[in-house]
Amino acid sequence: MSIIVLHDYFESLEGGGRLSSLLAQHLGASLGFGFARAAHPFLAHIAQTHTLNAFSRIPLWRQFKLSRAFAQHTDFLSNYHTVLYSGFYSPLAIQQHRIGRNILYCHTPPRFIYDQRDFYLQQLPRWQRPALQAFIDYLQPRYEVAVQAMDQIIANSKNVRNRIKTHLNQSASVIYPPCDIEKYQWLGQGDYYLSTARLDPLKQVDKIIRAFLQLPDKKLIIASGGTELARLRQLANHATHIQFTDWISDTQLQQLIGKAIATIYVPQAEDFGMSPVESMAAGKPVIGLAEGGLLETIIDQQTGLLLSAPLQVEELVNAVRSMNADYAQTMRTACEQQAQRFSLSLFIEQMQAIL
Repeated sequence: MSIIVLHDYFESLEGGGRLSSLLAQHLGASLGFGFARAAHPFLAHIAQTHTLNAFSRIPLWRQFKLSRAFAQHTDFLSNYHTVLYSGFYSPLAIQQHRIGRNILYCHTPPRFIYDQRDFYLQQLPRWQRPALQAFIDYLQPRYEVAVQAMDQIIANSKNVRNRIKTHLNQSASVIYPPCDIEKYQWLGQGDYYLSTARLDPLKQVDKIIRAFLQLPDKKLIIASGGTELARLRQLANHATHIQFTDWISDTQLQQLIGKAIATIYVPQAEDFGMSPVESMAAGKPVIGLAEGGLLETIIDQQTGLLLSAPLQVEELVNAVRSMNADYAQTMRTACEQQAQRFSLSLFIEQMQAIL
């Protein structure tokens, strides 16, 4: 049976791209995408790829260009029996694949269309907002028609399954995304706490920094990059106990996780959240938020601490103080056991059963 995985694009090391490349690799499938940066590591072991060359440096034009490319330039799908779709724009290619199976692996319905529309509009200067609203008006009906035409929808969490029902009135099964847990190992305990969330407003890394500014005796390493990097550096105000690494390699990240006391991951209403699973695979507990996908990964008081939402800086300060090295180490075994629920082998087994 010929299979192709379609994913929006490969630019950063984001979770949807990692999942798509793992699917293609372990199912012996081809991989199609809107564009990819040169020498992207997720594409290193894929036998056959199709690129639409739909790159643009202009953000909103890029999204429109991707939407149109998937809808109009994916006639190669007729060579495949089964198409697995990942992302917001790739499902529009379903009109090019009339014979065979169409399966959507949904990381979330586009949040800039549905539950976070107002947030994304407010992030733009007032004069740019009509352009985003026009793109939403263009994409939303096309996306919904594509989702309704799928033979099967898989959600990456119960949280996302509920969003699919709420926003799209469609049913979905749940298969949790995979963590390559063997890559994450307990390497001891350093003297620092670790944040790995991308630096954008919804990840709330600013609140982590505000908490550590009240904890001068605790060290924080922020191991990621993003659009908020400059603003967050300014917020940290050259505090010597707060360190930024910007984006680093997977190997460097695995080393930092393996030697941390604990990790901190507090995004608003996260879809699923792979970072806590990677942390637990290394035996490291997670300070997280009691909402979204983290309710399905972190076990409060056993593999971490779940704080009430909306996040209050003082509550985070108290959680860091309580999560000292000794307390964190008592959670090591439970963390490693919990991470096994999200193994790559289990994910591939479940996806093969669907196929």
